[in-house]
Amino acid sequence: MAAKYQFLADQLREELRRNGGHAGYKLPTEQELARQYQLSRQTVRHTLRLLEEEGLIQRRQGSGSYATGLLPGAPPRQIAVVASFLDDYIFPAILRDASDVFSRQGYSTAVYATENCVSTEREILLRLLEEPVSGLLVEGAKTALPTPNADLYQRLRQAGTPIVFLHGAYAGLEHIPCVADNNYGGGYQLARYLAEKGHREIAGLFKSDDIQGHLRYHGAVSAIRDMGRPIRDSRFAWYDTEDRRRLFKEQDRCVLKSFLQKRLGDATAVICYNDEIAYHLIQALLESGRRVPEDVAVVSFDNSYLSQLGPVPITSLSHRSRMGRTAAEQMSDLLRGETVRSKFLEWELVIRNSG
Repeated sequence: MAAKYQFLADQLREELRRNGGHAGYKLPTEQELARQYQLSRQTVRHTLRLLEEEGLIQRRQGSGSYATGLLPGAPPRQIAVVASFLDDYIFPAILRDASDVFSRQGYSTAVYATENCVSTEREILLRLLEEPVSGLLVEGAKTALPTPNADLYQRLRQAGTPIVFLHGAYAGLEHIPCVADNNYGGGYQLARYLAEKGHREIAGLFKSDDIQGHLRYHGAVSAIRDMGRPIRDSRFAWYDTEDRRRLFKEQDRCVLKSFLQKRLGDATAVICYNDEIAYHLIQALLESGRRVPEDVAVVSFDNSYLSQLGPVPITSLSHRSRMGRTAAEQMSDLLRGETVRSKFLEWELVIRNSG
């Protein structure tokens, strides 16, 4: 059997070469190959599995086998994945899922981190212009702000590099597809949940320099309005990437102390930007003598391990879909020359003790 499937594999590799490795080229069906080469369906399936492992084809259930565009004997192609923070609790799962999709199609991944710094982002983009990659999955730096790096994103696109944004797109670059959570909808869902539990005074703590923070805030205050609760600007506070660094790297809690002293007031619930800030806020509340959730309920986004690590498990929105896999599939479609639109992924509320 080994000689038979190797013979068929050689024939199909040659067929892929004749077609220039054209992505999307469809191979004959299993039945057609079995009849043409007088082989069993089992031998044909084994051969196709081998070519898939080599990254030469992609098998689609109920549709057939398609060329990925990787030529036999060619070096593996590479997708650049750029994140804000490599130690972010969300990123490892995104990278794992994306890399799994890419590896099955013959792509390797190169990982970069910007630390949410626009100058570092610029250095990475310039490097990718000098050392081209097959595609770019990128979490932009400070996406809530106008980016000085729009020129480099445009140059990459003009050079033929497909781009997919993760989490949020810059203003002015909305034509580049993005895979993000439905952040407005998530903020709305959390605020409505709190209002339906009887909370009239709702506060919030959001991140100011990433677009997700603005959208989550917008959704939250929209729900508060629609539920007939008062919107008090003084109850909402913002922190940025530098505040995050001081809190998590230097254990500087100034942003939390300021929130408790100047913003929280008589609010009985707080919507947090994510589990990271919610985890530290709950600790600060408990240290100040306030009970969670009896005095102050706390809810957040991401349903990460941090939501169950602290003294009070956190009610948090969970990612219903896997962003890394979705973004990688979007990139795969772009590489095949298909049209791709932005996708917004829905949340699912996981209720725990914090609110």
